[in-house]
Formats: sequence, structure tokens, C-alpha cells
Amino acid sequence: MSPAGQAPPASPAGARATSRDVARAAGVSQATVSLVLGEKWRGRVSERTAGAVRAAADRLGYRPNLAARNLRLGRTRTALLVVPALTNEFFARVYTGAAQVAAENGFGVVLYPSPEGVGPARDPFGSARAALDGVIASSMAADALAAMRGGGLPLVMLDSDPADAAAAATVNLDIAGGMRRVAEHLLALGHRRLVHLASAVDSWTFRVRAAALAEALRAAPDAAVRREPAELSVDAGRQAAERALSRPGPRPTALLCDDDILAAGACKAVRRLGLRVPEDVSVTGFDDLALATALEPELTTVRLPAEEVGARGMTALLAVLDGRPAEGEAVPVRLIPRGSTAPPPPA
Repeated sequence: MSPAGQAPPASPAGARATSRDVARAAGVSQATVSLVLGEKWRGRVSERTAGAVRAAADRLGYRPNLAARNLRLGRTRTALLVVPALTNEFFARVYTGAAQVAAENGFGVVLYPSPEGVGPARDPFGSARAALDGVIASSMAADALAAMRGGGLPLVMLDSDPADAAAAATVNLDIAGGMRRVAEHLLALGHRRLVHLASAVDSWTFRVRAAALAEALRAAPDAAVRREPAELSVDAGRQAAERALSRPGPRPTALLCDDDILAAGACKAVRRLGLRVPEDVSVTGFDDLALATALEPELTTVRLPAEEVGARGMTALLAVLDGRPAEGEAVPVRLIPRGSTAPPPPA
């Protein structure tokens, strides 16, 4: 405070307040201002002093010089989010969650769809190390990021193998739990002839789904499941479902799809064959994309909170950069029963 207990006037119009101005206004040192505004004051500065510094900064309209601070810390305050594709709504939602947490912490996020899908990703910069503080990768393998991690950038993996030693942290959904709930839902309705419309993409998340389905079906020895692989598109899902439903022998009564896009194709196949969803064939998806409620009937699926996954991924990267442990608990998922599932038709 200035003499007579009065707060000093704000900086003159057009003048930028400095940390020295804030320190003088709050009656503390510049080092204390740096600790408080850098969110490193806990345990070193009292709550009262921290409040006084923040109030003085607000009153003076003080904004830290991020460029100077980043140069001092050797940081760019930029993270790269690598995804297999931009055509899937799930990855757009992952980006939304990551970007929100990044903005709250003075970071930016660059979104980069790998030209090779889940395969090896090229470095989009001359040197990722010079342009980035870290990499977040969704639904990919760590070895696919080798080109941009050569300089030792920290890597956070989303929806990926937690045993991958190259990752500094991993954030995963409860994918296995989601697939188990789908299987249990169909078994409880009475389905015993099942087809798994499985993604042809060889990645950790789809291998987990297949293993969880096999495990869940062990509880029903009279149930049988056949795997029908398909590329991740509506048309590929339709073709795979038509093959599964047209084979000789008893017709399957339920199609479990690895994602909602395949499920949309499966619903088309059922109708093209003169059958009905769910009266003749039940269909389930995975992801709960906007597409799930655009279908008629609406799709029974597993809701994956993609925004939360992105937010946790960015939070994990910030923790790694600060030398703190990242949260490792799986993100919960939820089965959303809708009109595309019902008991099987009478034998």
C-alpha cells in the first residue's frame, strides 16, 4: 500500500504495468509476485499475501510477458495432439477437451492428423523438439511417434497400450468394461447367436474390445460369436453385416459393432435384406457419436467421454512437464440402451 493506506493509481493510459508495479502495490518483492502469478506459491507464501498480489495485478491490469518467461524457461508452451484422422467426431472432441485445459494454463494445442492413420507419423515441423513442449497421441502406438520424439519430447498416450514404455503417461478409457456391458446387455435380452463387426484396424483399443467380448461370453456357454472384420466406414460395415446375415444356417440375432460408424452400416444392411432393427436383428455401437441418435431406431451404444479424455491427456502432459506424477485411473464409460436392441425373435 502507498502512504496513508491508499492503493497506488493504475499505470498511466497506454503504459503496461510491470511486475515491479505489482510488487510495489502489494507491498511484496518481485520474487513473491513471480511465485504467486506463476502458481508456485503454495507452501512458500501465505494465502493472504497471494490474494493481495492477485488483487494488485487485477487492479493494475498486469499481464505477464509470456514470451520472455518462455524464453527463460526454455519452453514454447505448445503441445501437439496427433490423431489417426479428422473424419471421426471422437478425435475432434478429444481436441476440444485438451485445448480447454491448455488455454487455462497458457498453452496452445496444435492438432495433427497422421497421414498414415495409426501408422508411423511424420514430423510436421523441421524439428518437433524446437517447436513443442510435448506430444499427446490418441489411439496410436508410441513407436508411430518416433519421428517427432527423437529429441526426447515427453509423450502422453490416450486410448493406447499402458505397457508402452515410451510413454511418459497414459490416459485410457474403460474400454474393456464398456464392451462387457454391451455383451451382458444382449445376453440378458436372450441373444445367443452374435456377430462381432470388428474393426480391421490393428490397434490396442480394438484388441481390448475383442478380448473383453470373449471374456464376457464365457458366462454364457450356449452363446456363440463370429468375428466379421471391416474397415471403419459405413459402407464397409454394411457389406460386413450383409455377409454375416446372409450365410447359410441360423441367422445371427445381434450385431455388436466396434464403433457407431460400423453400426450405421449394419443398420443399412438389415433394412436392405428386408429385415427390421431390432425386431429381427439387434445392433449395438461404441462411442456414442452424434450419429447414434440420428439413426432410426436410435442406437444402443457405449458413451465415451472424449472431451474428458483430452482434458486428462493435457493435464497429464502438464504434470510430466512439472515433474509431477500423472493420474492413472481409467476414465469411466457408460452403456446407453436405446431402440436398436430388443429380445431376439422367437426361434
